Amino acid sequence: MTAPIRVLVCDDQALIRTGFATIIDAQPDLEVVGECGDGRTAVDLAARLRPDVVVMDVRMPVLDGIKATRLLAGAGVADPVKVLVVTTFNLDEYVYEALRAGAGGFLLKDAPPDRLLHGIRTVAAGAALLDPEVTRQLVGRYATRIRPAEGSRDDVPLAPRELEVLRLIADGLSNSEIAATLVISHETVKTYVSRILTKLDLRDRVQAVVYAYRRGLVT
Repeated sequence: MTAPIRVLVCDDQALIRTGFATIIDAQPDLEVVGECGDGRTAVDLAARLRPDVVVMDVRMPVLDGIKATRLLAGAGVADPVKVLVVTTFNLDEYVYEALRAGAGGFLLKDAPPDRLLHGIRTVAAGAALLDPEVTRQLVGRYATRIRPAEGSRDDVPLAPRELEVLRLIADGLSNSEIAATLVISHETVKTYVSRILTKLDLRDRVQAVVYAYRRGLVT
């Protein structure tokens, strides 16, 4: 039998924290191994418990979720922990910073329970999860901050179809949505995504979104 995905829940609001933990623990393939209300404790617990995924709030006391995410999953971390950030629209600038800090996924706090569970499983599997609304509202709003960068769209080493898929990823579409948009199979989309990440030397879809904006491929 496959071991359950081990989850650490970090949110300074006890009601939300308990709600998340209850939803997660009700699943046979998920297990809450710890709960906490600040980022510093999250970092300490993650080092001790080694969860598969940390569900992380952004605005918290002692150490906020951005700094905690950077310590858990940021560049240069020897043994990174996967982080799924939960946020609200009025914290979108903070989430942009969390993206840069290494978060592997984003969800809104008012997302339905099945989306939270899907997000945990997706991030645990090593894929990135970007809520479509978060992508459009967040990354789009701060595109002017991240678009000016090295190179241009003419330097992108992707075939036309791969560029098309990358633009759809940057729009926040899931693999299934991309497949429906381009009228191709889900497996074909997965192949394109894997090829894109390999060619561009990117870790996940989050980095692919940032790359697309930096190169001016989306606006």
